[in-house]
This record gives sequence, C-alpha cells and structure tokens, in this order.
Amino acid sequence: MTTKIVPPPFIVQTEEALDTGYDPRVARRLLLFMKPYTLQMVGALALMVIVTASAVSGPYFVKLAIDDGINAKDPIALRNIMLAYLAVATIQLGFNVWRVRIMSRVGQHVLYDVRTAMFAHLQKLSLSFYNRYSVGRVITRVINDVGTLREFITWAVLAIVRNLLGIVGTIIAMLALNVKLSLLTFAMLPLMVLATMLFRKTARKNYRRVRAAVSWANSVLAENVNGVRVVQAFSRQGHNYTNFSGYINRYFLETSLDAAWIASVFTPVVDILGALATALVVYIGGTAVLGESITAGVLIAFVLYIDRFFEPIRDLSRRFDTVQSTLAGGERILALLDSPVEVRDAENADELKPVVGAVRFDHVSFHYSDDPTLVLDQIDLDIKAGETVALVGETGAGKTTIVKLLTRFHDPTDGCLLVDGVDLRTVTQQSLRRQMGMVLQDPFLFNGSVKENILFGRLDASDADVIAAAQAVGAHEFIINLKNGYDTSVEEGGATLSVGQRQLISFARALLANPRILILDEATSSVDTQTEQVIQRALLKLLKGRTSFVIAHRLSTITNADRIVVIDGGKIVEQGSHAELLDLKGRYYELYKTGFQE
Repeated sequence: MTTKIVPPPFIVQTEEALDTGYDPRVARRLLLFMKPYTLQMVGALALMVIVTASAVSGPYFVKLAIDDGINAKDPIALRNIMLAYLAVATIQLGFNVWRVRIMSRVGQHVLYDVRTAMFAHLQKLSLSFYNRYSVGRVITRVINDVGTLREFITWAVLAIVRNLLGIVGTIIAMLALNVKLSLLTFAMLPLMVLATMLFRKTARKNYRRVRAAVSWANSVLAENVNGVRVVQAFSRQGHNYTNFSGYINRYFLETSLDAAWIASVFTPVVDILGALATALVVYIGGTAVLGESITAGVLIAFVLYIDRFFEPIRDLSRRFDTVQSTLAGGERILALLDSPVEVRDAENADELKPVVGAVRFDHVSFHYSDDPTLVLDQIDLDIKAGETVALVGETGAGKTTIVKLLTRFHDPTDGCLLVDGVDLRTVTQQSLRRQMGMVLQDPFLFNGSVKENILFGRLDASDADVIAAAQAVGAHEFIINLKNGYDTSVEEGGATLSVGQRQLISFARALLANPRILILDEATSSVDTQTEQVIQRALLKLLKGRTSFVIAHRLSTITNADRIVVIDGGKIVEQGSHAELLDLKGRYYELYKTGFQE
C-alpha cells in the first residue's frame, strides 16, 4: 500500500488555508478586471441570447414536423418547417462563432491586464516580501494562476450564463408543452442540488491542494535550476531527482488525481438523474399518447427537451470544475496583489534635489515587521559629503541593514535618516535612488549584452560614455576581447563571465550612473588577488568625490577609508581611522587580529 505524501508545514500554512467555502469577494474582484470590456461582454451576451433561443427552439421544430407534417401527411408543411429549422441553425452557428471571437479577445486582454498589474505590484513590494516568498512561488502566481483565468474568462463566464439561459428557456418550453411531464422532470432537481453542494465543498478543497502542489513544485524547480552549479559540484543530481520525482512531483500527482476523481463522479450522477427523468417521462408520456391525451410530437419534443434540460446542468458541473480552479488561483493572485508595500512614498513626497552627499543617522533603530528583535539600536552617525566610511563587524552585526535603510529598502522603526538635512521619508524613493549607486558582493547581470548591463543605471548614455566608464574601472580590456565585444551576450546572471568580470561590469555600471552616494557591499570578497588589484584601482576613481559606504572584510579596502565604523550587536561600538582604532586595542583590534590581517 502506497503511503500518502504529506507536504512540508510551510505549504500547509501558506497555501492550504482552512476551506472557507465559496467567497463571493474573490469572484467579484476577479470580475473587476473585466469591467473595461463591459461593452464587448454585453455584445457577447446579446449574441448568446439569440444563440440560446435558437437552440431551445430545436425540439419545438421537431414537434411541428411530426404533428403538422408527418401525421398530417403534409409534405409542403414538412419542407417549410425543416427549412425554417435550418435557417435558425445557421443563425445559431454564425452568432456563436462571433461570440467566441469576442470572448477570446476579451480573455487575452484581461490576462494582459492582470499580469501587468501583478508585475507592477511586484516592482513596488519591499525586500521583506522577497525574503518570505521564493522565486518559484512568485512565478507560479504570475504565470500558472493567471493562466487559469484565461479559460474561465474566455469560455466559462458566458458559458455559465448561456447554460442558465438555456435552463430557463427549456423550463418555459417544457411547461408550455405539458405541465405534468415538466413536474416529473423537475422532481430530480432536489437530488441534483444535494449532489452539487457535496461536490462543491470537496472540489474546492482539492483544487486548493492542487494549486499548492504546483507552487511547491515550481519553487523546488527554480531552486534547483538556480543552484545547478552547487548541485553538480556535490553530485546531488540523483538525490534531487529522487526527491522531486518520488516526493514533490508525487504529491502533485496525488492531489491532481484526487481532484480528477471528484470531478469524474459528479457527471455520471447527473447522467443517472437525467436517465431516470427520461424513463419516467417516456413511460407516463407514452401512456398519455396511447390514451390520445397528447400527441406523439409532444412526447418526442419533451424527451428532447429533457436532454436539453440536463445538458446545461452537466456543462455547469464541468464549468464548476473550472470555476473552482480559477477561484483557488484567484485567491492567490489577490493575495499577492494585496501584499502590503511596507516602504511607501508619502502622499506629499517631494522630489529629492541634487544632493551634496552629507548623511546623518539620528537615533536610528530598526526591527523587521514580523520580528520585534532590534537589528539596529540607536545608531547615531554623522557623515560629511565626500567622506568614505567603512562598516566593519561580524556577520549579522547590522552592517548591511544600515545601507538598506539608507537606500530606503526599509524605513527605520525609530529615529530618522537624513541626506543633506532632508528626512528620506519626505522624498520619493525614485528621486533618492537615482542619486545612489550600489555594488553587491555577487553582482547580478541581466540577460542581454555587456553594454546593456553597463547602461542599466543611465539609459541615455552614449557608447563613448559606456566605453569611458569601462576604461576607468579597468573593464575595457577584457570586454573588447570577448566574442562580440560590448555587444556580447552575458546570459542570465552573467553566467558566461567570471566573478571578477561581473564585478568590474557592475563597477562600470555604478560609475556611469554617476551617483552622489555609493554603497559597496562586500564588493571585493569573491575575487582573486590579481582581480582585486584591478578593482582597487577602479575604487580610487569610483570613490573620488562621492560619499561612500564600504562593507568589507579585506584590510586593503578598509584602511583607505576616511572613517571606520565598528558595528556589534546592532550598535556602534567604535569609530575612527585605522590607526586610531588599532591604538584603542578594542573591538576593531580584535577583528583585525582574527580576520582582517593579510
């Protein structure tokens, strides 16, 4: 017996919330994306009314053909009835094609709008969001979950309306033909309502599990692709394959099979109820025909109407399958769109004017929103324009958090941070970051050419400016030796370049942007000694005349700083020049002895 796979706790907690049943708010908010296309939807609805009326009239034409043509032995009447029926069927076909084309266009436009809205929101979300959500889960929401909307909008929305119209039209036609036979047919409805309620409750839970499984599988897949070098270096391919195929993908299979099994049960139930209704009508109606209380045409038309009555119900059950999938995905889409932007511009935020570069931390404290533990505690720091400040301390001391506050990736939970005397919370983030540059320990290069990556922070720069920036930081020589020089594609993440080459391109990118405030976060920790010498020469040009914050573990990068600030436990414990701090024989002296000597 195969053991049922249990997903990890984070999947249960974040993706499989307790079933709340049908939530009309989710449906209403998803339908808001269709509001700009109301006119097209109304047009499609009008076409659908005509199509439905044409479909409902079909059995009545059969009744006329039998009673007024065949039984009356009137070939002319029979011919005219059939010609009229063909004309109505042709109208039905043409209008149906027109309706489908309209809804296909609406569906594609809505998908475009939803993905655009999600991407725009992702650009605004703070770093804390990306610390909590893996890349795979975000991609699942933008691609897979949005994809479920297409079938729902293109086919399901108006199909549900069409089925409801068909049921109403069929009920009217049946009652007009024979009330007694109609009531026999409708006697099956309570059983059908009960079956639908049971199906809905179970199906919703299963589709949530399916969407959770998709998210989990995509997350693990993205992680393995991004970390492929580490996977291969430690020969983990076999283990990862076994884990994915036997555990993660297996869970996906199990949840999908459970959802398919539930869906497969409901349709036969509807078919059985339809067959039971047909048997009752044929028996009671046949007796009535023998007694000549109704005509054969009425009975045949009625049997056809029973099929027309239960067919929309069967289709609604299939649409309900789609609706459940859409609502499960819709909940996740709306959850992403509702994710709070923790760092927002004030309503009356001004554009930050060109800065000189004086920076002041005034009693700044910080903790993350989901953790009250202070990461920084009462930081007071006054930095002059053009000064180079090195931040040193053990891992986790708070160095990187200081520069994240300066770039407003986070806002202080206490105190304020000022540039040229202006509180950063009173200006727009964009105007602030336009005057800042950042070089990270592992610089990220985007899929594109070397030139496009250097231009990233200043798109209006000329080719001459790009080359000048590369020459200034020592990157020009290796770039011109690449296959296509500055037009060489670097692939995603700069996979075709060495760590040192990526770092030099990131320096050129920062220099071309000409920031007034520069942040170097472990910018030389991952390069060899020879490359570091090139980078040190580049730093002399890059730091000149700019207010700079340098986080580094290498002595050569620190000793050239105008001031060294020692962070320990989220507090500033020492600051001064390299020589002054060594003379103190305090925390910096201990760090120097254990980690900074070269």
